[in-house]
Amino acid sequence: MSDRTILVIPSDLASKIDANRGDINRAEFIESLIDNLLMDKDEPTDKGEEAEYVTRAEFVSFQQDMKQLMKNFLDFFVSYGLELGENDEQVSIEEFTSKLKGLKKNLGSNDKEKSGKATIKWKP
Repeated sequence: MSDRTILVIPSDLASKIDANRGDINRAEFIESLIDNLLMDKDEPTDKGEEAEYVTRAEFVSFQQDMKQLMKNFLDFFVSYGLELGENDEQVSIEEFTSKLKGLKKNLGSNDKEKSGKATIKWKP
């Protein structure tokens, strides 16, 4: 006699199982789901600790913010140099202007609807 038991489940749940189980049978699929769920619970986690990875949208937002920060630094140093009276080098100012325009093109649109604002958290 085998150790088999009948499990009664709703038909929509059975169709979800069949749609996602691939080449394995239902019993193996349910067993692997349960094993994975139990393995996740065995690992100790801090409730205040967040995940250690970022999403693609967060990374793109961080990248755009860093480009904007570099552009702001460049703007500051160009304006600071102009105030000191280094107007002899008109060619270098034109180079800076072209670099700023290039950075502005690289930033693309500043749509914050696509991704949230990136924040940096420092741990002491």
